[in-house]
Amino acid sequence: MMVGMMVPTAVPMTLVYAAVARKAHAQQTPIAPTALFVTGYITMWAIFSMVATTAQWTLDQAALLSPMLVTTSPTIGATLLIAAGLYQLTPLKHACLAKCRGPIHFLAQHWRPGRNGALRMGVEHGLYCLGCCWILMGLLFLGGVMNLLWIATITLFVLLEKMIPLGAQGGRLAGVAMTTLGSVILARTLYN
Repeated sequence: MMVGMMVPTAVPMTLVYAAVARKAHAQQTPIAPTALFVTGYITMWAIFSMVATTAQWTLDQAALLSPMLVTTSPTIGATLLIAAGLYQLTPLKHACLAKCRGPIHFLAQHWRPGRNGALRMGVEHGLYCLGCCWILMGLLFLGGVMNLLWIATITLFVLLEKMIPLGAQGGRLAGVAMTTLGSVILARTLYN
């Protein structure tokens, strides 16, 4: 599911790599297939998925998840919102987001020749994407890991943050909103 969420957000980068590959092929200087680049990207999210599955299993064993895989603990939900909101405001988040928002710039800086190079570039792009979005995936426990509308909402948020001109600013505003909402929920939980 994680791969299904994140591959659409890498479409701009994938299309740029594919365009470079087509041009190189037309000029009789073929480069590694786009599929290798995408495989590297997917590899990073598959590794992260194993970590997320471990977190899910741990929460489930502690009876902190509903049958729809929503946290049953308002404290955990609020903490996830606060953590995601604060991360949206960090320099690390924005450094990673900048790499995801500039496909041409990324390829110019990180170009590696050959099949291993394409795979490595995909892994590197996956690392930046992971650095940009990892905590947002934790919000799946807030709205439901199996809730398709929630999954689509997070995917759309990540895609818009990467693609629209004011995406980074919108991400910061969303970070403030998440932090505020999480703080309100946490305060209500602690004082009730």
